[in-house]
This record gives sequence, structure tokens and C-alpha cells, in this order.
Amino acid sequence: MTTTSPSPSELKKSALIGGVINAVINGIINWFSVKDLDKVLVTDNMISSTEHTLLSGAVPLAVSLAFILSGVAYLTTKLPNKPSYFPKIFWLSMKHTFMAFGITVTFGVMWQRWMGSIEISPIMATIYTGIIAGIVAGVVNYLTVKEIIKK
Repeated sequence: MTTTSPSPSELKKSALIGGVINAVINGIINWFSVKDLDKVLVTDNMISSTEHTLLSGAVPLAVSLAFILSGVAYLTTKLPNKPSYFPKIFWLSMKHTFMAFGITVTFGVMWQRWMGSIEISPIMATIYTGIIAGIVAGVVNYLTVKEIIKK
């Protein structure tokens, strides 16, 4: 980014680009976890299940991305009067982390309640994982940079 505050359209464009890049990278990474499976469950009806499901992998992915990418957005934003990382951006990172956890788990519980245990192909699991990673990356980047440039 530049040394001046980005415009709202630049902020959205940057978040979209980051989201697409993360979608591709995390989709490819996920492919190596599911490529040898015949089918992948979206969710499972048991909390103690040891079976890999789409959303059991998406929760830690979303949580870790939310925290890491908040820091990356902070480090890559070049502004002269940027706030210090501790405590403001650290707590913002924690907020994004808990938000990602809550939304992903809530979506998983609602999916299981309304849709049940649905199986999908490994390629579809990879695509959906990439989409989830892209959404988290884009939203976190947007929210973090927006907070950093706030006067």
C-alpha cells in the first residue's frame, strides 16, 4: 500500500485480491488432506467423531487465518501514524479470531441441524474450503486495514 490512506475502493480491491489468493492457496493445501478420500462429510452428527469433515477442518483454518492475517494486514499497511500493534491491533486480531470461530461453528451446527450428514466429493470439499478461506481472508483484511486507517 501507499503512504497515504487507501480509498474505500482500493481497500475493497486489496481485500478481494487477498481473499482470492488465500482461497487458491488454502484450497490447494486442503486438497492434499482429502485427495485420497472417497467422500467427505460436510458435518458429522457426533461431537466426538474422529472422521475428517469439511467444517471440522474449516474451523481451525478460519481461526488461524483470522489471527495471522490481521497481523499481516497490519505489517503491510504503510502509514506514518499507524497505531502500535500492542494492544490495539492485537485485540483486534483476537476479535477477528473469535468472530471467525463463532461464525464457522454456528454455520456448522446449523448445517448439521437442517441438512444432516451430507457427503461431497474431495474436489468439492477443496473448493468449499478455498471459498471459506477466501471469505475469511478478505473480510479480515478489510476490517483490519479499515481500523488502522481510522482517524
